[in-house]
Amino acid sequence: MTIADAPHSIAVLGAGAWGTALANAAARPGREVLLWARDANHVAELARDRENKRRLPGVPLAPGVQPEADLSAVSRADIVLAVVPAQALRDLCGRLTGLVRAGVPIVVCAKGIERGTHRLVSDIVAECLPGQPVAVLSGPSFADDVARGLPTAVTLAAATEELASWLSGALGTTTLRLYHSTDIRGVEIGGAAKNVLAIACGIAAGRGLGASASAALIARGFSELARFAVASGARPETLMGLSGLGDLVLTCSSVQSRNYSLGFALGRGEDLVTASHGKLAEGAFTAPVLVEMAESVHVDMPIARSVAAILSGAINVEDAIGTLLARPQKAEG
Repeated sequence: MTIADAPHSIAVLGAGAWGTALANAAARPGREVLLWARDANHVAELARDRENKRRLPGVPLAPGVQPEADLSAVSRADIVLAVVPAQALRDLCGRLTGLVRAGVPIVVCAKGIERGTHRLVSDIVAECLPGQPVAVLSGPSFADDVARGLPTAVTLAAATEELASWLSGALGTTTLRLYHSTDIRGVEIGGAAKNVLAIACGIAAGRGLGASASAALIARGFSELARFAVASGARPETLMGLSGLGDLVLTCSSVQSRNYSLGFALGRGEDLVTASHGKLAEGAFTAPVLVEMAESVHVDMPIARSVAAILSGAINVEDAIGTLLARPQKAEG
């Protein structure tokens, strides 16, 4: 298969809410979509109910979506979407060795930074599956909206304009618009960092600090995100787009966001164990790593640092708020 060809089969690896939503979107033009899950019982439920009652209840699977428990089925795919948490991506890529056909693009749909290695998601794929084309999909999107076919726009970045454009055309639908980019760093850093800032905004809302405080956190948080991303090689214009500012605004203002919801519960006084309510909030893993990476390139991220300190139990919410407010006066920038 070449980039000139239209994809016939797409594999979505990860049957959480986001994976299910993307599978539904990919199947709308009438393609075969394999929806893989690690749990064979979950796959059996998906096949029986034609609905992901565990993760996305009330939304039927599109007719072309085929639940699959055998990872070797990925060998049929023309495009592979990796839709597992960032911390599980390396394990998944290791299992894909020898299964994915040469030249088939791996599109990473996770937002985060790997703990311990400080690797961004595209780097993990490049290390584990050398030679496979890599792309990253990110932007302001909620799984329920995409699964139901509500209008959504996100960004897809790949190393070349040709690949990014082809993938955007192949995966986009009348309701899921994909803007393409070659700034992989900007897209993946925007997606990872905004999760940490969403926790901060949730904490402020849970504490009842008001709309003015939330607006300030979004604006100053974006400034932090942009400084770090540019220092890491991202393009400023990418950060002003869907995968940067757009995703930040959405995630920092809605309880549909797991990261915002985690912060809201912390702001209300819940401890970290109960505040997650059994849901994965990627920002909790990303926060300490983001702070370490920012320090390595001499970028100050006080909001992200406060979130990391709260999550580690080093300080409480009140102390974090006091520390931020007590920072020296400075010019905006």
